[in-house]
Amino acid sequence: MSDPRIETVDGEAMREQWRHVHNVIVPPAAMTPGEVLERLGRGYRLENAYDGDVLVGCSTVRPPAGEDAVATVIARVLPEHRGRGFGAALYEAGLGHARAAGARAVETVVLAANEDGVRFARARGFDEVERYVLPGESELWLTLRLETFSS
Repeated sequence: MSDPRIETVDGEAMREQWRHVHNVIVPPAAMTPGEVLERLGRGYRLENAYDGDVLVGCSTVRPPAGEDAVATVIARVLPEHRGRGFGAALYEAGLGHARAAGARAVETVVLAANEDGVRFARARGFDEVERYVLPGESELWLTLRLETFSS
């Protein structure tokens, strides 16, 4: 694998690419274009990853919040591009952004049915801290915390 090109989402075309990857990976939480804009307005860092000119994944970094200064880092890779290091590159970039924003702890959120995502998080030292189903929904979500994170 060549190193992916990771770019901060800027403009409508990149927002739509980010939304496409997000919606493929987590269809129960599919977003509209307006919801993507809303996340950007909350200060979320959204990035896309490319192998050459091919979109392979995206990420979200939610800024640190709460007294523990917990940031959320989520890396998503389209199924046909998994196992080639793209998720690791997105994840490492996300950790760097979390550190730069002053995070003292990092969590991630994974749809429990996404076995690849759960396995990826656990392999990097994340431990489950919460299981939940959103109101009116039926899908199980996991929040996992990286216990060894240091800023």
